[in-house]
Amino acid sequence: MRHLFASTGFAGLLFAPSMALAQTEVTVALDWTPNTNHVGLYVAQSLGYYEDAGLDVEILPYSDTSAGALIASGVADFGVSGTLGVYGQRARGSDIIGVFAITQRETGRLVFLADRDDIETPADLDGLVYGGFGTGWEDALLTNIIRNGGGEGEFETVTLGTSAYEALANGAIDFTLEVYTWEGVQAEIEGPAQRGFDYADYGVPEEHTTLLAASEAWLEGNDETARAFLGATQQAYRFAVENPDEAANILIAANPMVLSNTELVHASMELMAGEHYFATPEGVVGSMDETMMEEMGRFMHEAGLVLDPSGQPLDPVPDFSSYYTNRFLVD
Repeated sequence: MRHLFASTGFAGLLFAPSMALAQTEVTVALDWTPNTNHVGLYVAQSLGYYEDAGLDVEILPYSDTSAGALIASGVADFGVSGTLGVYGQRARGSDIIGVFAITQRETGRLVFLADRDDIETPADLDGLVYGGFGTGWEDALLTNIIRNGGGEGEFETVTLGTSAYEALANGAIDFTLEVYTWEGVQAEIEGPAQRGFDYADYGVPEEHTTLLAASEAWLEGNDETARAFLGATQQAYRFAVENPDEAANILIAANPMVLSNTELVHASMELMAGEHYFATPEGVVGSMDETMMEEMGRFMHEAGLVLDPSGQPLDPVPDFSSYYTNRFLVD
């Protein structure tokens, strides 16, 4: 998602081993089991972009410990997070900072079964049952969508975690939230058919749903390594945009046990490459948009989701431009 497409010769110079310490070790923590959000990491590893940049990159297996916590503890140099996670953790006192936008637009949506003739607008969700994941973000998000859709924003919540998708399919709940580029694609392939509401249509700012983050303290001592890693990663996501089928095969080959549903992986990659999730229509990859980052920060602050270390709403509104940086990107 940034301004892209350097010539092959120029890219070779950018990612030459001289730009970083030879075979410098770098660790990256995932936010979930491997999926198409992570494709650039595996492409860069498989095609030798990291090696050409003088890096030995280890992609840490997903664990119950969040990527943000692994960054804070020094276990991981970089981690997959999101605007919500980075802003929340930094407000509570962590020196975590966003450094690379994996997605250039919101990947989530509110969904319900397609045969629900009683649901035409968000106002129709009033009084229904939402199957959720237990975060404060969900309440703020859903209340905003329903009210902007003409309703009161009153609904029942049951916390189900990932079993919400099964509960939706069997009619135990009325609606939930999903990652459209993954669960949504899976529903299109396997059913049951869904309909949904996009957040941005109902007053919720667009966001870079998935980011790479790092510790400011680590970045200060590893400037060249950070530039080399993010440059190679940027190159890899560009490759994925131009070659979604090959990128999907690389991701599957690196994670054959986890990604056994190859049809899902390929379909997700086609969507993300073709519908400007990884790159903007202008070809921008990796860079975070200032307006998007500011608007989401203010939305979170107004919803009381930006909390200080004591758990109280942060006051005054923080300078969200200090919560992320594009300075380590090649372009």
